[in-house]
Amino acid sequence: MRRRGSHYRTEVGGGRALLALPAALKALLAQASAWAISILLLGLEVIPPQAWVLVLVQCALAALAAFTLRSEPWWIPIHLGFAPALLLARGLAIAPGWYLAAFAALVAIYWTSFRTRVPLYLSNRATVSAVAELITPADGMKILDIGSGTGSLLIPLARMRPDCNFRGIEAAPAPYLVSRIRSRGLHNIRFDRGDFFDHPWGGYDLVYAFLSPIPMQAVWDKARREMSPGHILVSNSFPVPGRKPDMVIEVGDARGTRLFVYNQQSTEKQEN
Repeated sequence: MRRRGSHYRTEVGGGRALLALPAALKALLAQASAWAISILLLGLEVIPPQAWVLVLVQCALAALAAFTLRSEPWWIPIHLGFAPALLLARGLAIAPGWYLAAFAALVAIYWTSFRTRVPLYLSNRATVSAVAELITPADGMKILDIGSGTGSLLIPLARMRPDCNFRGIEAAPAPYLVSRIRSRGLHNIRFDRGDFFDHPWGGYDLVYAFLSPIPMQAVWDKARREMSPGHILVSNSFPVPGRKPDMVIEVGDARGTRLFVYNQQSTEKQEN
């Protein structure tokens, strides 16, 4: 009985370890296992020796593996389309250099998204207007955008409020470069490249985030440690888990954007 219990605990522990893998490793495991099983089925003559049959079986198995590993839902269509895309690309006789160029472009745009699971989101004009209403008439307000992308929020705000100071932090090189080019001539805005968790947030009146659900607890913890009472954290679309926002703003755009506003003053009162 002791040995069976130990074996069970080992299986459970191994299963948890697989579920805890980074998203990129889960994707690699799903693809590799699906190809291995598909080739095995082909060798056993369970499926006919036709390229499209092999590809369809592989992509179905990869999607099933991703579901079993509890990957994010958007990985499912990626697994369903990956092998068919490879087969189609092979028939197009595309020069290898184009694949390298496409890969380099994706890396420049998304950079460490596979690790942070924070894709590139761009704030629209309606969101800019909603955030502008949160900026008080007082001169000299300081606004920080963590994960500023191409500057889609800060650049129009900097034009609207030349009396305020704006700063954006972006990790991916391509969006960062675009934001620097687009902001030329604006003297009240600055963009830096790097990890926004490595930069201090103290002294900013408003910190804006349009990230993903994954880092929101860490964002909240840093905001609570570093932001001053009365200053606010604004999260586009993704609320802080387990924390009731002080205000929810319905932007009214086509995608149904909601801004979750957290006031550090009310946070202190709740904790006391």
